[in-house]
Amino acid sequence: MPDQAPLAIVYEHPEWFKPLFAALDRRGIAYQAIRFQDHRFDLAEKHAPAPVVLSRLAMSSFLRQDEHPIFYAQSLYAHWELNGARVINGTHALAVDASKARQLAVIQSLGLDIPATRVVHRQADIVAAAQGLRFPVIVKVNIGGSGAGVSRYDTVEELQQAVADGTTPKGIDSVTLVQEYVPARDRHMVRMETLDGKFLYAISLNTDGGTFDLCPADVCLIDKPAVTVREYKPDRHEIRAAEAIARAARLDIGGIEFMIDDRDGARRFYDINGLSNFVADPLNVLGWDPHETLVDYLDRAIDATREKAA
Repeated sequence: MPDQAPLAIVYEHPEWFKPLFAALDRRGIAYQAIRFQDHRFDLAEKHAPAPVVLSRLAMSSFLRQDEHPIFYAQSLYAHWELNGARVINGTHALAVDASKARQLAVIQSLGLDIPATRVVHRQADIVAAAQGLRFPVIVKVNIGGSGAGVSRYDTVEELQQAVADGTTPKGIDSVTLVQEYVPARDRHMVRMETLDGKFLYAISLNTDGGTFDLCPADVCLIDKPAVTVREYKPDRHEIRAAEAIARAARLDIGGIEFMIDDRDGARRFYDINGLSNFVADPLNVLGWDPHETLVDYLDRAIDATREKAA
């Protein structure tokens, strides 16, 4: 039987992680790539597939398959962690990634601004939850991805009609957010990537406002010509905030998103994304490839598990 690879990568999307696999291959780091499709596990099996496991679970997986692995992964990672594996973006990070309401609670607990938000678990409560909010409002699902499950309503009458018609977004966990629509200054949002609790890079995503899908990776941008991406140079306050959020969420790798509210100039953080498939064309956008930095991090994690086992 061949020796166990020191690293396993668990993923769902068939295209997003080819650059990561290529970077690992260039560096000669052995790994096992595990697709969630067709995966199952035995609770009697006490060994994870590798001492270090990297989770590349996309919350948008529910858009691609009805029997998605979002909740399955929570049980799988817990089993591996309880049996000694180091799961990068494991159960604690996944619990935050899989709940926009929880993300906003984490951000607000740090004294940072968020969009005004109400949370309900019944569609019948959506209109009441919007009372006191400034319109337009958006209704969004708690577990979303690639802009899915987000709708804008410009008036309370429009919202009432949507609820009556049953056309408001419905999520896979029955949790719904009712939130003030934030008019982004200069129509751009900022995504700050973090790794090991530290700032990695930032990009500005400019949009004409016609989409809530601002995924910056190669395969995401194919059908979104209205979205443009450029490098963003954050100030020290933005870096400090992103790093604090990543640590509070126990996020090993992931993106923190914010926009400047054009109404009052407030910097409003609105999303914690545990899946970093990194920006498209990084050499031209950033001048360097963040996959190489991620591989450095994974190599250190592998060394640490070897030292611990010695």
